[in-house]
Amino acid sequence: MNSTTANQLPLSAEDIDGAAKRLLGHALRTPVLTSRTVDERTGAQVFFKCENFQRMGAFKFRGAFNALSRLTPEQKQRGVLAYSSGNHAQAVALAGSLLGVKAVIVMPLDAPQVKLQATRGYGAEVITYDPQTAVREELATRIASERGMTLIPPYNHVDIVAGQGTAAKELIEQAGELDYLLVPCGGGGLLSGCAVAASHWSPRCKVIGIEPAAGDDATRSFHSKTLQTCSNPDTIADGARTPSLGSITFPLVLHYVHDMLTVSDAELLRSMFWIWERMKIVIEPTGALAAAALLEGKLDGRHDCKGKRVGVVVSGGNADIKALCRLV
Repeated sequence: MNSTTANQLPLSAEDIDGAAKRLLGHALRTPVLTSRTVDERTGAQVFFKCENFQRMGAFKFRGAFNALSRLTPEQKQRGVLAYSSGNHAQAVALAGSLLGVKAVIVMPLDAPQVKLQATRGYGAEVITYDPQTAVREELATRIASERGMTLIPPYNHVDIVAGQGTAAKELIEQAGELDYLLVPCGGGGLLSGCAVAASHWSPRCKVIGIEPAAGDDATRSFHSKTLQTCSNPDTIADGARTPSLGSITFPLVLHYVHDMLTVSDAELLRSMFWIWERMKIVIEPTGALAAAALLEGKLDGRHDCKGKRVGVVVSGGNADIKALCRLV
């Protein structure tokens, strides 16, 4: 954790508490699962916060609904535009449907078909692009400006981060205080929100972010203390194919997160399929990042989790079953 004071940062526990109140009756209070087999394998007492059971299948609904619910009446009338490889797309589409806000989503051509179909199914207009030739942020900004819509980015937005942080707040309310909290990381919205929440509701907890080795920009940024980038990372964890942390999430990660680790795609898939088989829940590759770090022993030698209470955020369950089964 760096020396920046909390009152200099863009997000506080009060913002997360406010988001939790707005989400009451809209977001699901997702279950926390335990596994004796996992506890025996890791030597820890492990609590899985299962956001794969959240509305639209991922934690992203929390941030999207919180952000859209805070729009002015004029902004709601004009509609919103988002860019995403899948889960943020579905989240904004569903939140827009519930709140009566038109949603346009910019998605890559190679996004999982299950996520493209679901986004359209929630009523959003989808505009696809080639990630090899177009920069999604630039494309989305241009279209939003042309149409007079409010841009809702997937992670670099205070209301998005506040909403995502409610997942950790709930986990701590359900499981009690934690010694460690492992959180998947793409652009850092979930990680930074959960880290802020943990610092307030479980202050002794160490928060560790996990990202794919092929897209390790956040890990490099954390350890170098300078923002690093990664262009179109080639990883099965499509929800973590982000170019970098954002201007909001990067300082929060530096201040509140205790460590960053990576897992390979092979380790990720091995852990994901193991969870499918042994815990009987379907999770997507990105959703398995934090679990993979624990199950593959990535914390060994750096953090002693033996006998400790460890929270693991399972971020989503929107798996493209046909595509993933070809990898078995």
